[in-house]
Amino acid sequence: MFLTPLIGLLLASLAPSVYSQDIRYDAEHNATSIVGTWSSGSKAVQTGPGFANPANFSFTYPPTTGISYSFDDEGHYELARYRMIGNGSEPTCVTGVIGWAHGTYALNSNGSITLTPFGDGYQQIQDACAAVSNFIEPYNLTESYTNWRIFMDATAGPKLHLFQFDGAPLAPQFQVSTTPNMLPTRLLRNVSRPAGDGTTKAAAFLKSNNAPHTRSWRVEVLGAAGAVVLSVASFVI
Repeated sequence: MFLTPLIGLLLASLAPSVYSQDIRYDAEHNATSIVGTWSSGSKAVQTGPGFANPANFSFTYPPTTGISYSFDDEGHYELARYRMIGNGSEPTCVTGVIGWAHGTYALNSNGSITLTPFGDGYQQIQDACAAVSNFIEPYNLTESYTNWRIFMDATAGPKLHLFQFDGAPLAPQFQVSTTPNMLPTRLLRNVSRPAGDGTTKAAAFLKSNNAPHTRSWRVEVLGAAGAVVLSVASFVI
């Protein structure tokens, strides 16, 4: 008969640590719904058909760098990113990376967000100092953000903050539309996978030809017309 009070004390001691992880939907931390389209900086980078065309692996380059995320109310997301990466040892060797992906998202009870791609995402990398200066490759990583907050900016309105897996913040994004500007929320090209091992067709092709596991495929961009050709280059699968 003495066990019941002890169990009650134990549960009471555990409750704060459990419930403190719940998402806070209040004006201080989440001033509005995450549904809509968000964009950083000058808002030149935005999701939707004006940024990427997955059917032919192409991009419409925005005038400035930035990031953009869209979320709908049915659990779909889309992301658009354009960034420049400097090289401290070679200041003239600046790498440009532009990428797009979409899929489904989950708002987890511990306050994190998980983005799971459909599998047809891709990115283009341009580096004049590299052996291959311009190529396109698949980009389909599941991304996790440990925390998210939406504050109300006095001038610009709702402002979204996403924190990466290591706690580092992304650039703040402002809501450009409460209606998400997104491409169709389904696979937009054939990226079916062989049954059983979960690898892409390209990776399966390389394995069937006895290629090392440290090789994958790239689609190189050739010429101003944007013609593409499939080629093999060193890259971790």
